[in-house]
Amino acid sequence: MKNKNDSIKKLEKTIQEFSRHNFFNINSSFRKIFLVSLFRGLVSGFGWVLGATILVSLFTYTLSQIEFIPILGELVSELIKEIEDFER
Repeated sequence: MKNKNDSIKKLEKTIQEFSRHNFFNINSSFRKIFLVSLFRGLVSGFGWVLGATILVSLFTYTLSQIEFIPILGELVSELIKEIEDFER
């Protein structure tokens, strides 16, 4: 019987500690959920834009270095010209 009481007290203590966890504090109100989701979306969107910008810059730089190859030279030159015209 004492063993059951100890188990129940440990379970109650664990539940109380768990209910004080940050996850429950954030998800306790609609306003907090909304703000956390909004912030997460903004950071995610910024990451996508930053990553795409870096990839396009690296791609353009790589293409500008390949320009000396005779077969690809004209194609790359036209592509770089199109990219520069698009930026303006």
